[in-house]
Amino acid sequence: MWEDKSGFYLCKKKRKEVIDFKPAKIVLQDHEPSMNPTSEELAKIIMARTGLEPRKSGATDKMYRVMLELYERSKIAYREKHPEQAVMTVEEMGAFAGITRQTMYDYLRRWLNLSMIVKTSYIIDNKVIIGYKLNGSTLEASFDKAQQQIRNNLELTSKYIRELQKSIKNEKISQSQKINALESADQPIPTEPPESQETLVTA
Repeated sequence: MWEDKSGFYLCKKKRKEVIDFKPAKIVLQDHEPSMNPTSEELAKIIMARTGLEPRKSGATDKMYRVMLELYERSKIAYREKHPEQAVMTVEEMGAFAGITRQTMYDYLRRWLNLSMIVKTSYIIDNKVIIGYKLNGSTLEASFDKAQQQIRNNLELTSKYIRELQKSIKNEKISQSQKINALESADQPIPTEPPESQETLVTA
């Protein structure tokens, strides 16, 4: 088993030729805001376009509030020079999104796959606070990390496409060589006539 640059775990089994992928998806969607969108609408659009919005029917419609709160805390932390104030615990994220802590853990994978947030910890009043913060001082800086993740994924896919074309070409050449070899094996081997012996004539 090995891990490629895109974060997928690949596993080849000898008996069954199966590739087992780590359940990680980057889902990009096409959504457009209205003519004069509010910050709430834009936040929802961004969440949807990056695949961070819940995809199940009836799921929470407040996930965008987590992104907005992460941004607000990041600004406060930068302004007051207290980096720990940028951190949100999973419980806090779940409360802002209107979901349970465990459900929020499930959604966190998407944020982490895009590298928009990072896990961190701080010691405050002799207590260890573990949580997540934006992967950058602003939303824009955080999204730059997501863009890079998407570019890396596409570049790796482009590499695989080139390898696929080369593999198809090599497989066809190999198949053609095997067919030629079989055809040659089926043909009878020509036998040369025995050399004629010269007759010695004596006078």
